[in-house]
Amino acid sequence: MKIVVILGPTGVGKTKLSIALAKTLKGEIINADGTQLFKEANIGTAKVTKEEMDGVVHHMLDIVSLKDNYTVKDYQSDARIILDSLIKENKNVVIVGGTGLYIKAHLNDNIFREEEGKYDSYDELTNEELKEKVNSIYEGNDIHQNNRKRLIRFLNHYNKTVEIIKNNEGKDTRVYDFTLIGLTAPKEELYEYLNKRVEIMMCDGFIEEARNLYNEGLTKAENLIGYKEFIEYFKGNMELVDAVESIKRRTRKYAKRQYTWINNQFEDVKWFEINYKNFDETIKKVEDYLNSL
Repeated sequence: MKIVVILGPTGVGKTKLSIALAKTLKGEIINADGTQLFKEANIGTAKVTKEEMDGVVHHMLDIVSLKDNYTVKDYQSDARIILDSLIKENKNVVIVGGTGLYIKAHLNDNIFREEEGKYDSYDELTNEELKEKVNSIYEGNDIHQNNRKRLIRFLNHYNKTVEIIKNNEGKDTRVYDFTLIGLTAPKEELYEYLNKRVEIMMCDGFIEEARNLYNEGLTKAENLIGYKEFIEYFKGNMELVDAVESIKRRTRKYAKRQYTWINNQFEDVKWFEINYKNFDETIKKVEDYLNSL
């Protein structure tokens, strides 16, 4: 049996490739996109639809609510139960998603302790102040000022253990045997596609979905690209046209960060440049590569 992991930035075709490979391999898919775990967020997360699934069994989709407290440790436990079950059934598996930390947690020997996440929330500090505090401990850190969760995790870990979480930590030992497939695209083509995708989402009802989450008081939606901007629009803090442009801009930046993170965290990715005009060509190249292994 095979375990194939598909990596890459948002909008590069991971979902489409995963379904094609799962059908070829007669396997099942495990989602590793943190935003697609939530039941309430569909359009803005580009969640795979029933039609797109084309009969392929998907796991780890729509499993929690934005009201729930669901951690990486929870994902690790749940995803491994599913993967171990599929391995026992000798089924091929395709793991796909843009949340690299979830993939690492799923497949490598990362250990997440229960006490993590129960420390100081640092609500009184701004992102800039958090960054300064982290720099005072370890100036060589690579944590972006806007990555509040990671800054807080660094400080909590240091306060608890007096140990520093170093850059590129956790190129860990594999728990499973798997093949890493990375999808990439020329920057201009990817960015153009991402801009168009936001516009399509608008036509599909993205703003209405975001308004429903806002009206229901699901504040965790503010952590998701797109929903955050629309919430600012609903509050009267942003014009709609500016909110849409901000979504496009943040999505492009997110794609860039995904590339960087993958390259820093995974050493043996086989990269394929996709063909937006003829994606079947991309699928064929990946299938040929897997058959050669």
